[in-house]
Amino acid sequence: MAVFVTGLVGIVVFYVLVLAVGIWAGTKQKNSGEEEVLLAGRSLGFTVGVLTLIATWVGGGYINGTAEAFFRDGLLWCQVPIGYSLSLIFGSFLFVKPMREANYVTMLDPFQQKYGQRVGGLLFFPALFGDVFWIASILASLGSSLRVILDINSTISIIISTVFAAAYTVVGGLYSVTYTDVLQIFCIIIGLILCTPFAYYQEPFTEGSSGREHWLGQVQQNDIGIWIDGLLLLIFGGIPWQGYFQRVLSIKSTYIAQTMGIAAMFGCIAMAIPAAAVGLIAKSVDWTNVPDFNRNISVNDASIIMPLVFKYMTPQWVSFFGLGAVSAAVMSSADSSILASSAMFSRNIYKLTFRPKASEEEVLCVLRIAIAVIALMAALIALNVDSIYYLSYLCSDLVYVVLFPQLLLVVHWSSGVTTYGCLAAYIVGLSLRILGGEVGVGIPAIIHYPWFDEEKQIQRFPFRTLAMLSSMFAHIFVSCLSRWLFQAGILYADRWDILYDFPECHFQRIDHSREPRAKEATSKCRSNKAVRDAMVGKRMSQTSDGSLINHDDEQSVSVKRDRSSITYQTSTTSDEPSICIL
Repeated sequence: MAVFVTGLVGIVVFYVLVLAVGIWAGTKQKNSGEEEVLLAGRSLGFTVGVLTLIATWVGGGYINGTAEAFFRDGLLWCQVPIGYSLSLIFGSFLFVKPMREANYVTMLDPFQQKYGQRVGGLLFFPALFGDVFWIASILASLGSSLRVILDINSTISIIISTVFAAAYTVVGGLYSVTYTDVLQIFCIIIGLILCTPFAYYQEPFTEGSSGREHWLGQVQQNDIGIWIDGLLLLIFGGIPWQGYFQRVLSIKSTYIAQTMGIAAMFGCIAMAIPAAAVGLIAKSVDWTNVPDFNRNISVNDASIIMPLVFKYMTPQWVSFFGLGAVSAAVMSSADSSILASSAMFSRNIYKLTFRPKASEEEVLCVLRIAIAVIALMAALIALNVDSIYYLSYLCSDLVYVVLFPQLLLVVHWSSGVTTYGCLAAYIVGLSLRILGGEVGVGIPAIIHYPWFDEEKQIQRFPFRTLAMLSSMFAHIFVSCLSRWLFQAGILYADRWDILYDFPECHFQRIDHSREPRAKEATSKCRSNKAVRDAMVGKRMSQTSDGSLINHDDEQSVSVKRDRSSITYQTSTTSDEPSICIL
């Protein structure tokens, strides 16, 4: 089959237009500062905010994946648009206000503020994997569309699309991403609305295609656990995304940011309707009678069902607009996700963890390099995974299990969580998720939960939700336990608080058996006669509340393990002592 030259030229024109808009938007930056590049100076309004948030969610994986799921399993299993749309509501009520009031720049800021730079930086990895899988899903959707409609090699199309998206993101930061999103969302609307009616009236439906079971699908009794697990994963796993918080934090006011999420939810659901209609049309048509196709369609064709409908069931000029819709969806989501992960790496990993004194120019240089590397990683995955819907589903997996409980607790229970709880939750959640297995990426199930399907090697129990809840409870339990152990003095903070999570409990205890330690400790005290005398062997006794009393001097010093309760008494004949806390 020859390449559809008109369509190819049109795609090139569209890409050049998007690139031009991205470069123009980059000129709106008032300066090259961090907030200006990453958050557009916190100056976006309601309309632009809603459009860019919808465009971020409604990617190629979203519309192609919706059509794929509807074609393969029906409405009940088309969970991505419902789950991700509801995540915008929960995100608005749970996180928008506290995140904005704290004036954060990225999603990782609250973690590093609470747990320190290195431990907080660990949470970058599940966020990175989520973004990379999401970008890969939308790049794969574009590759399949161009291959089917234009007969262009998918490898070439994915590489070209990645280069274009990365190019204008490097140039203009969030300004470029936002304004190209506005252009792209209109292209998506025009393309889908134009193509769907043509496809509907093009070919006769098969008998029984209008039945309720045909379009609704079924959830078997033994699949209820999978269905619940998947929906919860998409709802709450759709919240902890830097791309989402980047838009929330870039809005002018908190009220606008909250209402923006609600409006965007309805927009995302509306955008899924024509995509679902395409899947239903493909499911209802007798493909053996479709000209130039002339064969039965199978589940193996599910990942390319939307481009197949555009190519074989619409006029050639209409399919071009449909392809433009898919391309726009890909570009609108790919650029935002690439910028999101790159922003977290350059700020939270490079600057705050390894190079605290790095200049803004150096950080922006690292940001541009990270954009190129992350785009390359996503492109490689897109070229090696078949199912678009599976990729868009998988991207929320680690985010849901590992990141969501951590974010919920650090934002709403910051005074209670500890670094020990954070690490315990990270290990528990990640371990349970890996041990549960993932057939699609070749990870066998080590733990067989109830209702495990031996034949298909899949878990029918909602094990992802179990892993998420286990991670949350581990965080709460270990945080409470560690706080009680150190603050009650059961464990000495000087010896056991290796992460220095309880600085108020630290006190360099006296060791009479080792003279070098005593000398070292003495050298660190400043004009502290009472404590110095105690270090060289004065008579001391311990009271019932854990205080140490010096009986050999006219002054008595009461030393407790808690800094807040250190007291002393002095006589008028001795030098005024000071308490040295080491």
